[in-house]
Amino acid sequence: MTFQFYKYQATGNDFILIDDREKHFDATNSSLIRRLCNRRFGIGADGLILLRNEVDSDFRMLYFNADGYEGSMCGNGGRCVTAFAHTIFPGKTNFEFQAYDGLHKASIRGTTEHGLVVQLSMQSVHTIESIESDFLLDTGSPHYVCFVADAAVIDVNAEGRRIRNSASFLRDGVNVNFVELHGDSITVRTYERGVEEETLSCGTGVTASALAAVFSAKMETNPVRVFTRGGELNVTFIKELAGYSGVTLTGEAVCVFAGTIEC
Repeated sequence: MTFQFYKYQATGNDFILIDDREKHFDATNSSLIRRLCNRRFGIGADGLILLRNEVDSDFRMLYFNADGYEGSMCGNGGRCVTAFAHTIFPGKTNFEFQAYDGLHKASIRGTTEHGLVVQLSMQSVHTIESIESDFLLDTGSPHYVCFVADAAVIDVNAEGRRIRNSASFLRDGVNVNFVELHGDSITVRTYERGVEEETLSCGTGVTASALAAVFSAKMETNPVRVFTRGGELNVTFIKELAGYSGVTLTGEAVCVFAGTIEC
């Protein structure tokens, strides 16, 4: 079967998007998804996203990691699928969609030279666990946050793989973030489970890193400016006694190219 696909990127985190409202794509075929995401033998991407119909919202986002298996929430993927939905539903700028971790709201906030500015609501965070000087929290996906003096010199793949495969996280895996503080902003580098290497950006990781920085009293800025290897993002939140609500992730989402592929 021939499929029309669209390649999107959000701060360098890239995805294959398919309009699958008719459910023609076999979402159980993990080897096919791995092949499509392969950068040498396929289209190449950090993940694949299917846009499907949903009864009580605008659509459902079904996200798969590059390993071929369904993943948890992907913040940058959520921004990309919103930009994609904007082309499917002309004139619509505000969306509600279902994802792995529940309902999300998203809106088109403007345009850039190459794409759209998309703001995405993230899940509230009620628990942040301290692990010595590091932190563990779930922003739709589980994240381990480690503050470092210089993110540029960290061997993210080696250190991230070590933590991700440690006894505490071996069964379910964890994403690992290395965060450098700059007073009113942070730099984040992320090792992503499912991709099993560093990506240029991770939306749920950026969100987790920003909240961990505020939680640990390392900064008080709101919004938090976040720099990744793929670009800049902004995280806003409402600080409450029981955690953080009203969390949003904002940044650019770009359609890189489109094509067809035989599957």
